[in-house]
Amino acid sequence: MSMPAEIAWLVPIVASFIIGLLVGAIVKKAFNLMVLLVALIIVLVATGALSLSFHDLFDRAMEILPKLYEAGSGWLNVLPYSSVAFLLGLAIGLWKG
Repeated sequence: MSMPAEIAWLVPIVASFIIGLLVGAIVKKAFNLMVLLVALIIVLVATGALSLSFHDLFDRAMEILPKLYEAGSGWLNVLPYSSVAFLLGLAIGLWKG
């Protein structure tokens, strides 16, 4: 199945836009989930149900953050973040997502 040349140039633009929309919606939902998780932890610490020290948090962050960075750096090469259509889709996904 071949596509006419008149519309073939639209396929990468539309694909980048849709990927941007999806990534924006996922990032927005993940950010909202993180905010709710932080609020839950603050309430648990304030009520005494959970005890955390700065040292515990720092040690845990130094254990988890490098793993998150390694996992996320691979995705950076997959996303078409230099495309205007992707950036537009990302902005709309973050705004409306």
